[in-house]
Amino acid sequence: MRGTGLVLGIGLVVAALALAGCGGDDDDSTATDTDTVTETTTDTTETTEAGGTLTGTVGPGFTITLTNEAGDSVSTLLAGSYTIEVDDQSDIHNFHLTGPGVEETTDIAEVGTQSWEVTFEEGSYTYVCDPHASSMTGSFTVTP
Repeated sequence: MRGTGLVLGIGLVVAALALAGCGGDDDDSTATDTDTVTETTTDTTETTEAGGTLTGTVGPGFTITLTNEAGDSVSTLLAGSYTIEVDDQSDIHNFHLTGPGVEETTDIAEVGTQSWEVTFEEGSYTYVCDPHASSMTGSFTVTP
């Protein structure tokens, strides 16, 4: 019986070590809650200098964005002149920008890029996909 107890004891130790090893993984490819938040959070940036190039993108899925040269979502801009490069990637969407003194849009049926020169004045601006306005929209504020 003594041999059986020893084998049983060794078996329990091996099982305990195996279970302890299952508690962690140093592999960075496994997502954690923190990784998920980091990957899905979009930076928004206040521009400290007027001018420059902004990029508007619509499609191919049901997304519409306006980003600055660093790739951050635009939330606040300084008043001034900007170039907007619009990449319309879908024939079911458009990119429509409106606000004080600005009314620019791409055609729904057309796919491609357009470049607009706009002058933003103080106020609120909205960009939207007209056929999907309830879900594809964004806005930003222009300050003096």
